[in-house]
Amino acid sequence: MRAVVQRVSQASVTVDGTVVGAIDEPGLMVLVGVTHTDGPAEAAKLAAKLWGLRILDGEKSCSDIAAPLLVISQFTLYGDTRKGRRPTWQAAAPGPVAEPLVVAVVDELRRLGARVETGRFGADMKVALVNDGPITLVIDV
Repeated sequence: MRAVVQRVSQASVTVDGTVVGAIDEPGLMVLVGVTHTDGPAEAAKLAAKLWGLRILDGEKSCSDIAAPLLVISQFTLYGDTRKGRRPTWQAAAPGPVAEPLVVAVVDELRRLGARVETGRFGADMKVALVNDGPITLVIDV
């Protein structure tokens, strides 16, 4: 499981012009990608990492200050561009495998006490954010 995490002061995701998820205060915007070998253990590990990651102001985590997270599925995190000019997506898990694991990350974050907004799996989403820092990390679990 792979995630790109950005520290933001606000972020939103829209589908067909309608906002489906947004945070309007400092927190994290997280793109989550799933590969074929991922399972519930990786989802739980990623959620715990995101909840405790100390990259907010004052080296605080979301758990320290009850900061929100916007979690968006992103299969392209497993794009392979090593050959040619066109990426392949073979390492990305198919939707029926990936969707429940992205939901598992969100559910575990909520179980830990997080306030979580989400995108819509498989939709053509438009993401807007104000990066705070800028801080962007890639996490592999």
